[in-house]
Formats: sequence, structure tokens, C-alpha cells
Amino acid sequence: MNFLRGVMGGQAAGPQPSGAETIQKLCDRVASSTLLEDRRDAVRALKSLSKKYRMEVGTQAMDHLINILQTDRSDSEILGYALDTLYNIICNDEEEEQDEAAQKQADDLGAQFTEQFVQDPEHVTLILALLEEFDFHVRWPGVKLLTALLKNQCVQVQGIILVSPMGVSRLMDLLADSREVIRNDGLLLLQQLTKSNAAIQKIVAFENAFERLLDIITEEGSSDGGIVVEDCLLLLVNLLKNNSSNQNFFKEGSYIQRMKPWFEVGDDNSGWSAQKVTNLHLMLQLVRVMVSPVNSPGATASCQKSMYQCGLLQQLCTILMATGVPADILTETINTVSEVIRGSQVNQDYFASVNAPSNPPRPAIVVLLMSMVNERQPFVLRCAVLYCFQCFLYKNQKGQGEIVATLLPSTIDANSISAGQLLCGGLFSVDSLSNWCAAVALAHALQDNLTQKEQLLRVQLATSLGKPPVSLLQQCTNILSQGSKVQTRVGLLMLLCTWINNCPIAVTHFLHNQENVPFLTAQISENLGEDERLVQGLCALLLGICIYYNDNSLENYTKEKLKQLIEKRIGKENFVEKLGFITKHELYSRAAQKPQPVFPSPEQMLFDHEFTKLVKELEGVITKAVHKSSEDEKKEEEVKKTLEQHDNIVTQYKELIREQDAQIQELKEQVASMSSQNEQMQTTVTQQLAQIQQHKDQYNILKLKLGKENQNQSNSQGDSSQVNGLQTEELTQLREEVEELRKQHTLLQTQLHDKDALINTLRSETAEGSAGGSDNTELLKELESQSAEINQMKTERQELLRRAEAGSSDAVSSSDGSFDAAKMAEVESRLAAQTTETERLKEETKSLSASRAELEQQLASATSTVAILQTEQAKLQTEVQESKKEQDDLLMLLADQDQKIHSLKQKLKDLGETVDDEDDLDARDQTDDDFEEDEDED
Repeated sequence: MNFLRGVMGGQAAGPQPSGAETIQKLCDRVASSTLLEDRRDAVRALKSLSKKYRMEVGTQAMDHLINILQTDRSDSEILGYALDTLYNIICNDEEEEQDEAAQKQADDLGAQFTEQFVQDPEHVTLILALLEEFDFHVRWPGVKLLTALLKNQCVQVQGIILVSPMGVSRLMDLLADSREVIRNDGLLLLQQLTKSNAAIQKIVAFENAFERLLDIITEEGSSDGGIVVEDCLLLLVNLLKNNSSNQNFFKEGSYIQRMKPWFEVGDDNSGWSAQKVTNLHLMLQLVRVMVSPVNSPGATASCQKSMYQCGLLQQLCTILMATGVPADILTETINTVSEVIRGSQVNQDYFASVNAPSNPPRPAIVVLLMSMVNERQPFVLRCAVLYCFQCFLYKNQKGQGEIVATLLPSTIDANSISAGQLLCGGLFSVDSLSNWCAAVALAHALQDNLTQKEQLLRVQLATSLGKPPVSLLQQCTNILSQGSKVQTRVGLLMLLCTWINNCPIAVTHFLHNQENVPFLTAQISENLGEDERLVQGLCALLLGICIYYNDNSLENYTKEKLKQLIEKRIGKENFVEKLGFITKHELYSRAAQKPQPVFPSPEQMLFDHEFTKLVKELEGVITKAVHKSSEDEKKEEEVKKTLEQHDNIVTQYKELIREQDAQIQELKEQVASMSSQNEQMQTTVTQQLAQIQQHKDQYNILKLKLGKENQNQSNSQGDSSQVNGLQTEELTQLREEVEELRKQHTLLQTQLHDKDALINTLRSETAEGSAGGSDNTELLKELESQSAEINQMKTERQELLRRAEAGSSDAVSSSDGSFDAAKMAEVESRLAAQTTETERLKEETKSLSASRAELEQQLASATSTVAILQTEQAKLQTEVQESKKEQDDLLMLLADQDQKIHSLKQKLKDLGETVDDEDDLDARDQTDDDFEEDEDED
């Protein structure tokens, strides 16, 4: 301990040891001391020397400190000292200012010690395990140490944490720590952890990071909060930037809606603190991350829709039109609104309807364009307005038409300032930056819109009093020929190239001016300086477009004549070389990277992003068009015609095939219907064939019977030609009458049997109940009387048949014939009356049958209910049987158990132990109860 007091500042006699010697002795003490207090004091001494003697402590004590972390887990104090010491030797943060060389040396030293520490992944895993300790003196140094390791060796430490079980989850628990110091340092740790690692970003997001971070931002006061809000926003940007999975999770979790309150600003926006400006800047950046043009179009469109629906876009437009907002926040808000509306028709339409709070109200687009063409506005603000205007017109033909319409003579309003007037004013301003911005903005109003390109040809400009107006196209070429600044000429050339591209009418208008082609060839053919090379390349591109989209309507400037002019005045190789100056320019590749115009200075503002795509598209086709000869042109035209003919033929064949397909489909439907009809007819034919066969069989049977009767008749005729004075014809007629009477007899018998059955049925129903009482009785009486009449008729008919059959042997007198005829007429009349009455009775019978059917239906429903109840009863009986079976099994088990208990008691008794039987216990319990009752009575 005396040694440690000397190290910690006590006075000792003799020469003082050097720092390295002291550190060596302390390391030995840490390694060899058996007492925890000695080791703790030694580690505390190393901690106090670690900043001053960083190299010595790092090289000599790191292994001993790691060993302390592994062996002395039970003592939080020594763990805290060891973690602090490791942090001091690994961290590069120096409180005092150092020169660049010393700072570089310190950084190298920290990287060296970090590499040494993470060589063994178990060391990082050990730090992660220590973070589970709730003790402040362990957890906080552990968080700082892990943050320092991530700063120095980010990729390697990320890999170790990623494969560590529950590694990321342990770090996420830091956000829930109630101690703000640990929570805030945990935010810094997660910022380092999530840098450029999509896998860790996804894990952190699915550990409910969004919910926790947004809650912290709200608790800390949103945009009015402090540095903690800034750290949360930086972590959110890390999690969402270029990570489509997390962006989709953020949107699906309805977290976009929670961003709207961040942008609520009051009427008084003066005196914003620097921290609030920083926070709001990061919030806007977070919105831009969700709708960035580099994201997938589907994800961007979905986020744009959500931002409009939840009112976030409206809130941003409020900030846009508010007064007193700091310039950098206003600029970033314009950029944010630009990307929220880019390519979204609904959002673009809403933005077009926004008005500035002025008197009179003006559209927000007009107010922004006024800032863009005003040279006194900050450069970054003007770039932001240009980007906003470009995004408003991106894939927005409706908006393009509205902008161009403000330039047309029929829609110009002299009492108000329109977007078109501002663009024309900027296009011909003395400020070259305004010229360039207005030209690019107008080019975006024409992008991929042939209709507006043709409409813009109608625009006429009044140059001065007394002179006729000139077209906008002519005025642009006039300014070009006047030799203005490079930035102005580049902007105008980009506008002209976009205007006449893929528009033969505009090409014709451009070539109609006799001065344009000589000016372009002169510009291309001259050998100018570096600054003019870009202008030469753009002139070559403009002339190439005039060749490629030339419809040969002007005799002096056909495709062939322009190519001949290039070959004579410029040379094809020289022309192609000058055309290549565009893509070789150093600012071209920078502008081609992203849509937003970001330039370090106004002088470098030369290329537009959409124009770079146009150059890339046209450079190759223009080079081919210039090198093609007239024969090649003719061949190509012939090939085009042939291809068009082939296309027409193919189109015709396609139409023919479509028609044939329609016809085939119709015929298929007809075949299907005819097949069904055929099947029905086949069924009908089969039935008819069966009927015909049946009739044939009946005919054959009748034929056989008739043959036998004819044979009998011939035999009887052979004996005598007359029987009792009757001729053969009379006998045949008599037989026919007899046969007819037999048929009628059979029919009457059938009707009689039916009525007898009906009578019996009605009698049975009458016997079962008296529901039909009197009506059924009367009906039965009528039926009985009719039955009697029918029996009488039956008797008379039988008598007639007997007489008719006897006619073949007895002579039939005329008086008997008349009697029979009268009798037959009477019978027929009575039979007709009886038939009518029978029909009436049948109707009544039907009604009774219907009522009976209803009763039967009720009986059937009751029967079905009984069946269901019987089924349920069967189930219950089955369950009862199963319960009885289980009860029997339990009784058997209880019997076995009782037997075992009895045997065990017997064994205990044999061994001399006192065992109380259940009967004894019951008796004792009963005695105790009786004794208690007696005491209660006393």
C-alpha cells in the first residue's frame, strides 16, 4: 500500500521511478496480488496514468485488464476501473487541442490498440455481457468503450456483434435505461453500430427501434428538444437511408403520421435556436429519405400518398409560405416538398393549388419563381426553387400545359404576373444564372410533351416599340448569336435541343431561319478555348437533332444537304469529336448522378440532370445518322417502308386472327348448344323407338287374336252361311257392339273400384277423428247412393251383354232391338251424369288429400325430431356406458390400492410399528367430536 501511495502522489525518498517503470510495477501487482483490494488499487492507479502514458499502459496493461474483466466479475468497482482504463487507451478523443501530426499519431495509436483488442472476438463478446450489468459504474464505461471500438474498427466489430447471440438486443435495451446518461450514450453507440450495415439496421428496426426513438423525440420536445433529439434523428436516418425493408416497415407501421406534429410552426418564427434549426433540418432530411428519387418507384409513390393523406405535405407547404423561417430551413423545406410531389399527380395538383398569404393571393409556384429569377436571393435557395419546379413538372403533362398556357396570347392576363412571364423575364435577363435557370425550367415544361412543344411555337414576343413581334424560338437564337456569357448560351442551347427533339415541326421552324444553320456550323468549325468547347458540343448536338428529326419539308435543308454541309464545312470526324465534348466535360458526370441540382458555385451550374439523359440517348443515333450515306439512307428508308408494310401485314393478320378467334368461339358455342340439342333428340328418339316397339308387340298380339277369331268365324260360316236368319255383316256389327260394351263395362268396373276405395278411405278418416264431421258424412252418403246406382247400371249392363251374346243363337226381334236401344240411351245419360258427379267428388278428394299431406308433413317433422332426440339419447347412453366402464376401472384400481395398503400395514405391524386403522381413526374422530359437543353444552 505504501508503494501505491507513492504512485498516487505521496512523497518518497530517493529518485522517482519513470512512468514506464511505475506502470510495469502496477501491472505486476495486478497480475500477482491475491487480495481484491490490492488489485483494485492497482487498476485505479493504471486508470489515472492511462491518459498521460497512453502508449505504455496500452502495451503493458491491456492483457491484465482483460483478465480482470474475465475473473473479477463479482466486483463492480474494479470492473469500472478496468473499462475506463481500456476506454482511455482506445479512444481518440483528446480534450486539449493538438496539431495535425499529433492528432494523426493519436488516431493511429487508438486504431492499433483497437485492432489488438478485437483480434479475439471473445473480448467484444465479454463487453456485451458486461452491458447486462445494471450497475452504473460498469454499464456506462462499457457503452463508451464499445462506442470507441466501433469508431476505430467499425466493420470488424459489427461482424462480431452480428454473430453474437442476442448482441443487438442487449444494445437495444440501453434505450430503455432510466438513467439518461446511459440512454444518450446508447444512442451514440447505435449510431456507430448501424452505419452502412443493412443487416444490423433491419435487426435494430425489428427490435421496435422506431417506436422507442419517436417516443424519446416526443418526450424531449420534438424540434424544440436538445441534443438527444438530434441523436435520435441521426439514428433514424441511419436506419432508413437506402434500406427499402426498413422504409416499408416504417410506412406500414404508420410512423409517417407521427412526423406531422414535428413541422407545426407558429406565427412568430423569430429567434430560432441553433439546436432547433439542426433538429428541423434533420427532420426534413428524414422525410426526404422516405421519398428519395433513388428509392424504388413503388415505395416512393406509396410514401408520397401517405404523406398527402396524413397532412404532412400540407404542413410542409405551410412552412414554405410562412414568414420568419430561417433561410437554410426554408431551402431544405423547398427541397423536401420537391421530392414529396415528384411524379405524384395528386400531390402535384395540390401544390398547384397552394397560394401564398399575400394581397392579392398568388400561387406558390409564382412566388417561388420570383425568388428563382431574383439575383439577390441566395444561390442555394434559387437552386432549391429550380428543383421544386422541375419536380412539379416531372411526369405532369397537365402542369406542363398550364405553364405553357400562361405564355400563349389568348391566356395572358396583363393585371397579374404568371409563371410564363417570369420565365421569359428570367430567360432574357442580364443575370446569366437567371438565364440558365429559366431556360432549364422552360425545358422541363416541354420534356416528353410533343403537344406543348408545338404550342410553344405560337408564342410571340414584343422586342421594342415599332418593331414586329418575333417568336420565342427566334428570340432564343438571336440571343445565341449575340455572343453572351457561356452559362447563358449553354442554357439556351439545352432549351433548344429539348424543344426540337422528336418534333419535326419545331425542326422545320428552326431551319426556316436562314441564319441558324450558318451560325451553328461556324461555332462548330472554329477552334476555340476550353471554355467554349461545351458550347461547340451543344451546337453539334442541336445540328445533329436537325438532321435526325428532319422531315425534308425544306428543300434547302434536307437531311442529305445538311450532311453534305457538315462534310464540307466541318468534317464528319471533327463533328463527332465536337459532339463528344459534352459527355467528356467534368461537370457532366456530376449532374448525371441525381436529379437535384447541387453545385458548389453559380459558375459551375451548367448541366441539367434530365438533359444528360437526353444527350446519352441522342449521341449514338446522331453519330450514325451523320456517317450514313445517301444510299444507306435510301436503304434504311426502304427497310423502314418494308418494316412498315410488314407491320401493316402483321396487323392485318392479327385482326384476321382476332376475327377468326371470335368466329371460332361463336362456332364452339353453337356446337355446344347443338350437342345438347342432339342429346335431347337422341333421348326422345330412344323413347319413341321403345314406344314403337311396344306398339308393334301389341299389334302382333292383336293380330294373332284376330286370326284366331277369323278362323273360328270361317269354321262357323262353313257350317251355315246364316245363323237364325242373321247375315254375316249383321253378326260382325253385333260382335263389335258387344266388344264396345265390354270395354265400357271394364271402365265402369274400374271407376267403381276407385270409388269404393275412396269410400273406404273416407270412412277410415271419419272413424279416426271428427275434424271433417258432417261434410264427410254427407259425402259418404252421396258416394253410397252413387255406388248403388252404379251397381244397378252394372246389373243392367250385364243383362244387356248376356242378351247380346245370346244373339248369335237366338233370333233378335225388332221389338227387343228397340228395347235394347232405349235401355242403352238411358244408361248412357245416367253414366254421363254420374261422371260429372264423380269429377266433383274427385276435386273434394284432392282438397282432403292436401290437408292429409300437410298432416303427414307435420308428422314427418315430428318424426325427424324424435330421430334426433333418439340419436342424442344413444350418444348419452354411450357416454354413460363409458363412464360406467371408467368407474369400474377406478374401483378396480382402488381395490388394488386398498389391498396394497393393507399388506403394507400388515408388514408394519409385523415389524412392531403401531399402525392406526381407518376404522380406529374414524372412531377417534367421532369421540373427539362428541367430546367437543359436550363441552359446548356445558
